[in-house]
Amino acid sequence: MSIKLQTKYLKNFIRDEECKGIAPLISAAHNTLESRNGLGSDFLGWVTLPTDYDKEEFARIKAAAEKIKKTCDVLIVIGIGGSYLGARAAIEFLKSPLYNNIPKDTPDIFFVGNSINPAYLNDVIKICEGKDICVNVISKSGTTTEPALAFRIFKQMLEKKYGKDGAKERIFATTDKAKGTLKELSDTEGYETFVVPDDVGGRFSVLTAVGLLPIAAAGCDIDKLMEGARKAQNAYSKDDNNDCYKYAAIRNILARKGKTVEMLVSYDPAFTMMGEWFKQLFGESEGKDNKGIFPASATFSTDLHSLGQFIQDGSKEIFETVVDFAKPKTDLWLEDDEANLDGLNFLTNQNMSVVNKKAFQGTVLAHTEGGVPNIIIEVENSDEENLGELIYFFEKAVAISGYMMGVNPFNQPGVESYKKNMFALLGKPGYESAKAELEAKLSAE
Repeated sequence: MSIKLQTKYLKNFIRDEECKGIAPLISAAHNTLESRNGLGSDFLGWVTLPTDYDKEEFARIKAAAEKIKKTCDVLIVIGIGGSYLGARAAIEFLKSPLYNNIPKDTPDIFFVGNSINPAYLNDVIKICEGKDICVNVISKSGTTTEPALAFRIFKQMLEKKYGKDGAKERIFATTDKAKGTLKELSDTEGYETFVVPDDVGGRFSVLTAVGLLPIAAAGCDIDKLMEGARKAQNAYSKDDNNDCYKYAAIRNILARKGKTVEMLVSYDPAFTMMGEWFKQLFGESEGKDNKGIFPASATFSTDLHSLGQFIQDGSKEIFETVVDFAKPKTDLWLEDDEANLDGLNFLTNQNMSVVNKKAFQGTVLAHTEGGVPNIIIEVENSDEENLGELIYFFEKAVAISGYMMGVNPFNQPGVESYKKNMFALLGKPGYESAKAELEAKLSAE
């Protein structure tokens, strides 16, 4: 495996007997997951997805990605939550957070339908002026407010620009295999469709067509991505003694000691959106029944100049999980400056990655000495295969961790609360009585 768990900075926080004591819970969670008889067992398709994925659809995904690359300057990906976070995270990690700004032979990719803010959408519309556009709309139902609004706008734009027949060649729908508004519309209009599997929840869907089509359109190797995930699946399914499960156990031990905020940290800005993906994966999976570890993220050394003071000296609910990449994607040689006015010649005649590594080492020592436990996840490099492994590592870990906490890691009942209120206040048919009640509450405030 290219991913290794480093626990040497936890010696002052976790005792060996604590790890032994929690071992039965790990075994029970492993058996529950592998036997598929626990809470949320209808949503375990992701467990064997790296080996059981639809090979015919996978080939169509690659063909569609090639078509997109040849026919458009801009790909608009429409989705919210798991329907966009994984794809955006993978593209920015594998390519660059400046993906749309660098020269390339693949289309720019903009993600919309993840908010209801008109300013951002107007900006993307302006960017599309005078350019050839394709759209990948991702929604199991087709009626989720944010992506449905965005798709309505871009569907009209494409039909106006290319006509109905031309537009249907540029719209790719990732949706339910048999039912729902978007599936019905796609069949009627003739859009090429890909499947959101019934047994894979949105936050686990990055290795399905939901994530794979945009990732492939960006020029990433999705065969290697799946190969990495397949290695992780094989490694973490054999028994309950592996680094993925140890990570889940450590999180639970720390939570019981009052460390209820986990900060996912990287020293690579390209990993920033992976932090956003992580927050949804762990937040929606564990945060229920008044339980869970609050997921946060940070990019160091940048955020050391904003959050560093709190982490070092603030309240001690935080522990850090640092994803450390052994090899940088590229490096930069630092040369001497004759005048040395900034006094930085002590950093020169070496690669900048060495400086970054020393910043990591110094920070880990400072934070652990300040009472902040640090878990280190060592990753060989930043390619597709390693990312596939890392994605599966976190997915399996949160499933095990959730079962250890006694929650259903695969539902998200709390997400529906805000939707009901929003629909009522907007006057959606069927919500009339709730509308009056909510408006009365708002007036009273």
